[in-house]
Amino acid sequence: MLTRRTFLLSPAALAACATLPPDPAGDTLPMTLDSAFLGRSTGRGVFRNLITGAERRFTAALDGRMSGDRLTVAEDFVYEDGQKDRLTWVFDRAGPGRWTGRREDTVGTAEAVEDGRTVRLTYLADFRAPGGVTRLGFADIIWQPEPGLVVNEGVVTKGGIAVGKVRFEIRR
Repeated sequence: MLTRRTFLLSPAALAACATLPPDPAGDTLPMTLDSAFLGRSTGRGVFRNLITGAERRFTAALDGRMSGDRLTVAEDFVYEDGQKDRLTWVFDRAGPGRWTGRREDTVGTAEAVEDGRTVRLTYLADFRAPGGVTRLGFADIIWQPEPGLVVNEGVVTKGGIAVGKVRFEIRR
């Protein structure tokens, strides 16, 4: 006897599905959080507002250092409108393939999970822009498509609804 089940998805469950960035297409090189951010590197990125279509571009200089099981990454951002920001991540190894972290603008603790080829990073942050401060959720996926290039793509949410996307390419 077959039974038929009906599954109802709440709007929150549907929104959560839309807030995860997809896995990268094609082959990727092995990746860990510390291998992505150790040493000095520079990057270029863009934040795209999904509601208005507006874009905000930025560059960043990064400096990552390990001390035991702690990874510290200083990020110096310069936005196209001239705004400058210095943010510093402090990640602590929480077990095999897992990290927890904080930055000056995070709300609570960030979680990073490695799977060997990608790193998934999720956190809430109070984002400063010329118009004020907005609390945003970030769900990032970080991978290395080729030697010398690390890509960080993310979905940005406000109140659980996808409002933006970010792409940040870091070169060594």
